[in-house]
Amino acid sequence: MKLAVLADVHANWPALQAVAADIERWQADRVVVAGDLINRGPRPVECADFVLAAARNWPWVRGNHEEYVLGHVSTPEPRTLQEDPSFWTYGRLNGQVATVAALPRQVSWRMPDGSDARVVHASMRSTRDGIFVETPDEVLREQIAPAPKLFVVGHTHKPLIRTLEGTLVVNAGSAGLPFDGDHRASYARLTWQHGAWDAKIVRLEYDRVQAERDFAETGFIAQAGPLARLMRAELQQARSTLYEWTCCYEAAVASGEMSLDESVKRVLAR
Repeated sequence: MKLAVLADVHANWPALQAVAADIERWQADRVVVAGDLINRGPRPVECADFVLAAARNWPWVRGNHEEYVLGHVSTPEPRTLQEDPSFWTYGRLNGQVATVAALPRQVSWRMPDGSDARVVHASMRSTRDGIFVETPDEVLREQIAPAPKLFVVGHTHKPLIRTLEGTLVVNAGSAGLPFDGDHRASYARLTWQHGAWDAKIVRLEYDRVQAERDFAETGFIAQAGPLARLMRAELQQARSTLYEWTCCYEAAVASGEMSLDESVKRVLAR
């Protein structure tokens, strides 16, 4: 069995096209999208439509960015400027909102030897509880419990392969917005043979010039608020400028000490 897992596309349509083409060439038996397909990027509709196409039938797991978008179902307008990007995404999904609301939090199945394989967005604890290379074993043990034979995630935008007490733990990295300094799209290939899983992280070049142009051509930069500029910088730099903003400036913006626009300018000037 050949399983492909991709995560954290973040509405990067050229990257999704490149990953999908490579998966087709590899002839995967099963493909799972491990969350954050939409939001934090300019082409949510194209990405959602592609994954949801009936002939494709790729299971799509809910991530924290799907949850941010769904938060607008009961809120007619953004409560803060920080919510402008997710509100922009929400406004473009039209009839797909109900489909996003019905997404499962995990996909799992039983293998021929009776063992389990499971895909979630971040961990079993929450959609924002990431698994990293440096995560201690005692924490990882809680994050994957009950431990299957294969546990695959995304969320951190940094790929990894590690084992813990018989469980193969794989972070597929980010297909559309890597944060490990490598601009190439990332996804995981998992192969089941002779009663065991083998994992490989695949990195792919894609049309990053078009991906960057999409931020302007779709209206995302102009309409989704100041944080959209940080999201474009993340694509350009292959690192998380939004995390830097959260750590350094979110509290000051929330308290009124600094405008959101000024805080974004400061991050971009570093």
